[in-house]
Amino acid sequence: MRSKKGYLSIVVVSIVLGVMLAVQFRVTQNNLEALPIQRAQDLTMELKSVQRERDNLKSEVTDLQQKLDKAARSGTVSYSDMQSELLKTREVAGLEAVRGPGLVVTMNDSKRALKPGEDPNIYLIHDEDVLKIVNELKASAAEAISVNGQRIVAMSEIRCAGPNILINEKKVAPPFQILAIGDSDMMESSLRLKGGIVETLEYWGIDIKVEKSQNLAIPAYKEGIKFDYAVPVKGGD
Repeated sequence: MRSKKGYLSIVVVSIVLGVMLAVQFRVTQNNLEALPIQRAQDLTMELKSVQRERDNLKSEVTDLQQKLDKAARSGTVSYSDMQSELLKTREVAGLEAVRGPGLVVTMNDSKRALKPGEDPNIYLIHDEDVLKIVNELKASAAEAISVNGQRIVAMSEIRCAGPNILINEKKVAPPFQILAIGDSDMMESSLRLKGGIVETLEYWGIDIKVEKSQNLAIPAYKEGIKFDYAVPVKGGD
């Protein structure tokens, strides 16, 4: 009975993960179509990053499904093995808290004095600034990311909400602390590319610090996952 429960748990998590990937990919495409032409190049890069993430996670799901099919055919499967696979899938989906080495990116609005006629918005951190940081970290193979305690998963949004930014439907405001677990050297090099996001923000006086850490703790995604319209596609459909 415990083995059957574990088997069903893995199947459910695999299905949820697959639908999450499809939703995130579609949302990114829609945003690309709706925004001005001048941002098309940046968003194209962001879309490619999401595509890479999607492909990597699809590979994880495919591998898991093959193991499940093999276990189903043989009729024998270890409960501990199924639990291990379930935990691995939950970690990939961002549903488990994780710990490890990586980067801490801290940024705050510019303290630079406005010149006559200048738009104050150019010295503030916007949702697209946070999004670019997150996407650079993803492109550098970050294994887990959070922004002000909000875990970034396939369904996370980063968008403007008045003076605040919405992440996982929660309002966050500066200063922003972005944690990323992964290869700290690779991630820092990506962020500090000449003409890249860090250099651009520093040009406008945004207070941004990039620091390495050997022991970061990133929380699990805390929001419920519910699908009202999406349903799993059975094999052969």
